[in-house]
Amino acid sequence: MSTPLDDLSAAGVSVWLDDLSRTRLTSGGLAGLIADRHVVGVTTNPTIFAGALASGDAYAHQLARLKEAGVGVEEAIKDLTTSDVRDACDLFAPIFEATDGEDGRVSIEVEPGLATDTAGTIAQARELYDLVGRENLLVKIPATREGLPAITATIASGINVNVTLIFSRERYREVVEAYLKGLEQAVGDGLDLSRIHSVASLFVSRVDTEVDRRLTELGGASELKGLAGIANATLAYRDYTELFGSARFDALRELGAREQRPLWASTGVKSDAYPDTLYVSQLVAPNTVNTMPEKTLQAFADHGFVGTPVTDHYASAEATLHELAGVGIDLDDVFATLEREGVEKFVTSWAELVATVTSELGTA
Repeated sequence: MSTPLDDLSAAGVSVWLDDLSRTRLTSGGLAGLIADRHVVGVTTNPTIFAGALASGDAYAHQLARLKEAGVGVEEAIKDLTTSDVRDACDLFAPIFEATDGEDGRVSIEVEPGLATDTAGTIAQARELYDLVGRENLLVKIPATREGLPAITATIASGINVNVTLIFSRERYREVVEAYLKGLEQAVGDGLDLSRIHSVASLFVSRVDTEVDRRLTELGGASELKGLAGIANATLAYRDYTELFGSARFDALRELGAREQRPLWASTGVKSDAYPDTLYVSQLVAPNTVNTMPEKTLQAFADHGFVGTPVTDHYASAEATLHELAGVGIDLDDVFATLEREGVEKFVTSWAELVATVTSELGTA
């Protein structure tokens, strides 16, 4: 008898874990999720690393060595984080090979303070790629205005990219444009397009959190709560099928190019009012990734179900967004707010990470 995770994988959804720590690696916990829970990739971000460094003593030996060597805080953070990511890349290497590079991926994010610095993002993406030194690495670049040209340049150089903090469909389409431009530049430089991979991370639950808050302030339309995130992602998937079904991409496909897969991010529910597997069961679509916290992963394994494909719900998704606009929800403002807050949250987490490492190194 198949399990919910068997069914999800069979429907074309790759299961990635949204968490990484030294303890997960050394305890065998991550290996166990790979073996028993269909996990075929992992993502990280500054919040995850800040939490990992602040908990327990898993990093004590490495921190002591870095302190003895007199390493500065910035370099110490790079050493600590890239060590975990490199080890995770090695753990996922068999999956990377078995899936021809589609899965077995590990992500590391550029410093969030670079979100508005195109040149700085490009330089750090190269630095992180070189420091980790593994082909199955994805460098996370935020989909800010300044991030878009950095995505193009990084893809053009042959570095694989996880584009993060995408909220609106408009920005999603710009991300795809940035990816296609990068591929076209790579062709001109003679790179092997088949070795270039990317995912585009659309955030889901945060959309509902913000829209629900505004609906509460408006004092009505409670029936529309918990619908915006999935509707937005559903229509973004329609955009994906259109953009990667174009003559422009067909020409690149002939040269070996891979589609940039949509990745559903922020898929742990933020409200007890919703089923704990909502953003997994209702976001089923071929050639996608769902990166979820372990709590959501285990809940889906226990009692999840694979819903009907998002391709069956384009009309209802359009109707939902139309209704939200009709009751006064300014979705453009919602998405702009979420992007700004997303960057701010990661900047805050980065500051916490810096403070933790500074304390451990005794350089405060």
